[in-house]
Amino acid sequence: MAIPRTITTTKPPTLLNHVKRHLATPIDRSREKEYAFEMAASSIRFGPGATKEVGMDFANMGAKRVCIVTDSNVAKLDAMKQAVEGLTKEGIEFTVFDKVRVEPKDSSVKEAIAFVKPYKPDAFLAVGGGSVIDTAKLMNLYNAYPEADFLDFVNAPLGKGLPVDKPLLPLVAVPTTAGTGSETTGTAIFDLVSKKAKTGIAHRNLKPTLGICDPLNTRTMPSAVHASSGLDVLCHSLESWTAIPYNERTPRPTNPINRPAYQGANPISDIFSLQALRSTAQFLPRAVRDPDDHEAQSNMLLAATLAGVGFGNAGVHLCHGLSYGISSQNPGYKHAGYDVDHPIIPHGVSVAITAPAVFRFTAASNPDRHLAAAEAFGVDISNVKRESAGEVLGNAIAEFLVKLGDQPRGLKDLGYKASDIDGLVEGTLPQKRVLMLAPNLSEELQAEKGELRKLLEESMDY
Repeated sequence: MAIPRTITTTKPPTLLNHVKRHLATPIDRSREKEYAFEMAASSIRFGPGATKEVGMDFANMGAKRVCIVTDSNVAKLDAMKQAVEGLTKEGIEFTVFDKVRVEPKDSSVKEAIAFVKPYKPDAFLAVGGGSVIDTAKLMNLYNAYPEADFLDFVNAPLGKGLPVDKPLLPLVAVPTTAGTGSETTGTAIFDLVSKKAKTGIAHRNLKPTLGICDPLNTRTMPSAVHASSGLDVLCHSLESWTAIPYNERTPRPTNPINRPAYQGANPISDIFSLQALRSTAQFLPRAVRDPDDHEAQSNMLLAATLAGVGFGNAGVHLCHGLSYGISSQNPGYKHAGYDVDHPIIPHGVSVAITAPAVFRFTAASNPDRHLAAAEAFGVDISNVKRESAGEVLGNAIAEFLVKLGDQPRGLKDLGYKASDIDGLVEGTLPQKRVLMLAPNLSEELQAEKGELRKLLEESMDY
């Protein structure tokens, strides 16, 4: 019989009285629930024009050789000009890697790692979107572990999932999009092509030393990039707000170094996640609609960072778990507004496309949280029954996506067919790091496969 992970309370665990155990009674440590959560986030500086301070930051750190990481488009923008001028003014030597791939693959990450190893920097600077910042994190990691196999730190079961047991070099992240929140998290995501799945590495030691969030840098985003980046913020906040509570997660780590970055919803992450959701519902439509609405753009950058703190500690679940197969198995879709020479399903699009179905499914775990999320979209929940929470939130998300405009209305608009669903399920199953945080999902494999299949079927069209 399948056992759903249905959680209806976030009440802290009760401390057990000391009891005598019979010495022969085995203790199943894998079933012991967590009893603590940790709060980790990068230092954040927020303000228009703050990019020009980055040279002084590296001088204050005593950095002498900096590796700047960016992509070919951002390399031409004012954010890079400001960064280069800042380092030059302080007399700091630097080299530039500008070949980051938007939506990185393992091959593009390995190319970046090979570039940096002989340079031997003493600090990193990432200027760009989540792809750039994530690539810089991985360059920093494998620069510190030059003999490591690439899969050593990759999330299990696709990799060994080893903990990062030493500090890395300073990394300053300057985001130019308002979406991933990567400037504050220890997570880096990429495509593992041989497995037809997205995966990544997650550890607190990967998080940037400092994130410089300068709203001037997001003004260059095309409308389509504003939209897809903002949809990532939307799902970061929704998923971390509705993830299982931290004290229901198993197993409890035997050593704190093994406590995962994604821990489940907790009282601190809740504050960041809910505020990010409210801000996204209010400001994303404005930022997409009007390229001169600088107030909305600034608030979306702040929302992205808030959501980064929230999901960077609580985690995400089904929208992200399903998205990794959706984007890595792209049948040939190229999203408008992205200046790339290859098919691309932007990450925000791939996570949001299943959101209406996902939150209809998860609502039974905690109707009150799902109703609070619906209220953030402007729904009057005063007379809504708790058993209707999923339908109300699912409808609110679908309406929000439709009104945002120019978004695919389901997997079919990405080119997927019913015959592709089995492959998408198989691409989702390895995402144990996020699936373990999904409320209502069965623990028994065949039941879990059935539930994932149903979510994908319901996401073909909305």
